[in-house]
Amino acid sequence: MVSSSHEGLHQICQKDPAGFTRTLQRVLRIPIPEPRDFAVLNADLTEIEPVERRVDTLLRAETEEGTYLLVVESQGKRDDNKRSSWAYYLSYLYAKYGWEPVLIVLTQSTSTARWAARPIRLGLPGWHPLTVRPLVLGPENVPLITDEAEASRDVFLTAFSAMTHGKGPRAAAILKPLAAALETTDTESAGMLAQFVESCLVDVEARQTWKELMMAVHYFFRHEVAEKVREEGREEGREEGREEGRAQAKAEMVLQILDWRGLVVPDALRQHVLACTDPVQLESWAQRAVHAREAEDLLTEDAG
Repeated sequence: MVSSSHEGLHQICQKDPAGFTRTLQRVLRIPIPEPRDFAVLNADLTEIEPVERRVDTLLRAETEEGTYLLVVESQGKRDDNKRSSWAYYLSYLYAKYGWEPVLIVLTQSTSTARWAARPIRLGLPGWHPLTVRPLVLGPENVPLITDEAEASRDVFLTAFSAMTHGKGPRAAAILKPLAAALETTDTESAGMLAQFVESCLVDVEARQTWKELMMAVHYFFRHEVAEKVREEGREEGREEGREEGRAQAKAEMVLQILDWRGLVVPDALRQHVLACTDPVQLESWAQRAVHAREAEDLLTEDAG
């Protein structure tokens, strides 16, 4: 479960790096080489000294012209301390890996986007040995996709559009075209994108509208029990089936998060999660799965 817009904005890049690269190319219109492969790297930049520095998402992109590091930062508001941190991140990563780092800032705020886009120049006037020029994706340059046909052509960009505009009044206009577009993709990807979008919708009515749209297309209720009770039309059985379906979908989502993060899930743990029907427990596991260093960490607090 994605618990906040901060997590959603940068973790969606881990889920679909290729879609994110296309979005950079389309929105910013810069000649980013087409990557051959992606790898989600350890985002922990902590030094040996007890000073913790951590980027939000770190991707390695291999292209015909070389390997690049995409440093993705989700920024909710202006933070002048980040100017020095960003310069440090890029210098450290270049020194550690020897690959060209590219800083990308994602935000739902227009004012924050303008602040983040300002170059960071270090050195003497007229001579800057280090200049940091962030690439910024925000409400001003991410298109507002309200056409269903356009939404279906690029589902990732449409989902990212809804997330980026999630704090503004125009977010609701994207939801119906996006819901229709999600029906054109596989259920697994649609379910995860739906959660990312929900995490970034600030307006209460927009969040409720989105939940209703998702229920209508049954992304989280496609399972045998729910389908059977729908056919029989028994209200009591329908509600029971929905509850079982919700639990099953949440259990699968916990495991999907661990799989997408590249963590090895033992069979015993996988069966333990799938057997759980407690929605509160599953919600807790989903939140832990986002930050767990090993799959077994899911049960650490339970054991305690």
